[in-house]
Amino acid sequence: MTTADNSPTAGRLRPWTDSGQDLAAILEAFDSDDMAAQAGEPLGTEAAARRWVAQWIGPGNQGAVAFAIDVAGRAVGHVMAGAIDRRHDTAWVSYWVAPEARGTGLASRATAGLAEHCFGSLGLFRLELAYRVNNPGSAGVARNAGFRIEGLERAKLRYLDEHGNAVRYDVQTCARLRSDGPALVPPLPLAPAGAA
Repeated sequence: MTTADNSPTAGRLRPWTDSGQDLAAILEAFDSDDMAAQAGEPLGTEAAARRWVAQWIGPGNQGAVAFAIDVAGRAVGHVMAGAIDRRHDTAWVSYWVAPEARGTGLASRATAGLAEHCFGSLGLFRLELAYRVNNPGSAGVARNAGFRIEGLERAKLRYLDEHGNAVRYDVQTCARLRSDGPALVPPLPLAPAGAA
């Protein structure tokens, strides 16, 4: 990414598509070792990428809202609010950015933008997320996007290490309430409806 891409005004949130460009971005992002373990299935083929993106572009997904993090027309990440509970006005937030977009502030700004959308357009009150305690980058994303630490879940997640051994990880839980005030970073804007 160029310096211009890292400016505070770069980037926007937009709906995912099943275009060749978005599918290629998904395949490239999930080709990195740390991302490969995050998907429900290996994302090494166009068909697998198409299945992954279908859940975000198909009609009738009332339980989640998801956006591509777009820089100069290219998807470099993903942010979503899932498990939307209308009775309690809550949702679960998750995010990722491709390796070349890490450290640019895009994940923090995208998560802040998603929160604004959830609190405003969706009328939600509480957003929750969690990250592994050995992931300081994700901790920074949560903090910068206005999320506050609420607790620790011991040995919650299990992933394979580089040798194929199962390792359990503690998880830090966080939340942001509509009444908490703004994020520490400016939010990425949501692309207008129908914008490519």
